[in-house]
Amino acid sequence: MGATTDRPGAAGRSGIAVRLDALPVTRLHWVIVILCALGLLFDVVEAGLSNALSAVFSAPPHRVPPFELSLLLASVFAGGAVGAPLLGWFADRHGRRIALGSALLVLALASMLAATSADIAWLTFFRVLSGLALGAYPPLMVAYLSDVLPPAQRGKMILICGAIGFLGAPAVVFLIRALTPLQPFGFEGWRWALVIGAIGSAIVGLLFGWLPESPRWLAAAGRGGEAESACRQFEQSAGASAPPTTRAAPSVREPQNESFWSLAGRRYRLRAALLAAMYFLSPWATIGFPLLSGAVLIEKGFRVSDSLLYVGIAMFGPSIGVLVGSLVIDRVERRTALALSAGAMALFALAFAASDTPVLLMAAGIGFNLIAAIYAAALSIYDAEQFPTAMRASVGSTTWAVNRVASALVPLALLPLLKAAGALALCGVIAAALLASILLIVTFGPRGLARRPVD
Repeated sequence: MGATTDRPGAAGRSGIAVRLDALPVTRLHWVIVILCALGLLFDVVEAGLSNALSAVFSAPPHRVPPFELSLLLASVFAGGAVGAPLLGWFADRHGRRIALGSALLVLALASMLAATSADIAWLTFFRVLSGLALGAYPPLMVAYLSDVLPPAQRGKMILICGAIGFLGAPAVVFLIRALTPLQPFGFEGWRWALVIGAIGSAIVGLLFGWLPESPRWLAAAGRGGEAESACRQFEQSAGASAPPTTRAAPSVREPQNESFWSLAGRRYRLRAALLAAMYFLSPWATIGFPLLSGAVLIEKGFRVSDSLLYVGIAMFGPSIGVLVGSLVIDRVERRTALALSAGAMALFALAFAASDTPVLLMAAGIGFNLIAAIYAAALSIYDAEQFPTAMRASVGSTTWAVNRVASALVPLALLPLLKAAGALALCGVIAAALLASILLIVTFGPRGLARRPVD
C-alpha cells in the first residue's frame, strides 16, 4: 500500500498542474486562505455552539433530560453525515468554489431558523439542517486548498487557515457567557450567537463568488479554456506569465482507468477504507472531549458560568496548536505526526479526568485541544493527498461523513457513560480510540505527500 511506487511524476500531470506547483506563494493564495479561514471560523462557531449548549442545558433553568441533550448534541453531526458526501459529489462535478459558497449560505439560513426555535425539539431539528453544511465545509475547503496551494507550503498554509478558523470555538463560548446574563432585547445568549454566525456565514458565502475556481479541477474536468484563464490569475498574481508551450495542455480529463470503482482504482478504495476507519475513531476523542468537557465540569461541581469560562479558555488550544504545528507540519512525515499527536491526546485526556483543581483542568484541557487540532488538520491534509483531483472532494467528503456518523454517536454513547461511570471511564474510552488509531496508521497507512505535488 506504500505510496512511493504509485505516484505519478510531473510527466503524468497536466501542464496546468505543473505551472501551479511551480508558483511561489502569491497574494491571491493568501486571499483564498484568509477567506477560507473566515468561512471555517463561522463553521467552527456553529460546531462550538454545541460545546456551550452541553453546559447550558445541563443545569437550571434550562436542564433537559440526558436523552434530549444527547439528541441535541448529536443532531448537527447527523446532518453532516448526509451533507458531506452530497456536497462532495457536487464539488467534483460543479466546482470547489460554488460548493463552498453554497455550504455557507445553507448554514446561514439554518442558523437563523435555529435562533427562532420555540423549544429543544425545534432547535434539534434546525441543528440537523445546519449540519448539512457544517459537515461538508472542512473537507471541501481542504480539497480546494490542496488543489491551489504550492506543494512546499501546502500543510503550513492549511494549518494557518485552521488557526484562524478555530478561534470561532472560544469566541462563541465567551459570547454566550457574556450575553447570557444580559439577554439583549429579551433574546438569550445562545440565540444571539446563532444570529451572528448566520450573518457572518452569509457574507463569506457570497464573497466566495469572487475567488477563482481551482485550475487543477477545471483541467481534470476537461474545461481547458477555463482552467487556462484561472491559472493565469495565479500567474499574474505572482508576476509571471504562462509558458507558450504549456498553454493548451490542460484539456485532458483524468484517465477512466483511474476512477474509484475501476480495477485500477483498488488502491483508492483501500485508502478510503483506512481513512474511513481513522475518521470513525477520531471523534471519540476530538469531538467527545471538548463536547462533554462542560458536562464533566458540572459533574465535578463547578458552576455553569465557571464551566463556560474553563471551556472557553481551553478552546484557545486549537488555534495555538495549529499555529505551532504550521511551523513543522511540512517537515514531519504525515503518519508520524498523526501517531505522535494521538498518543499525546490520550495522556492529556487521562490527566483531565484525574484533575480536580481549576489550573490543572485548564492545563489538561488546553493541552488536549491544542494537540487535537494538529491531529484533525493533519488527518484532513493526509486524506486530501491520497486521491487525485477528479475524486478528491467526493471521496474526501464521503470518508469525512463517516466522521460525522461517529460524531453523532459520541454524545449518545458517552454522555450516559459519564453519568453512570464518571469522567475516568469516559476518558478511558477516548484513550482507547486513540490507541486504535495509532495502530491503524502505523500498520496500514501509506506515506503522505509533505512538500510534494498532489496527484
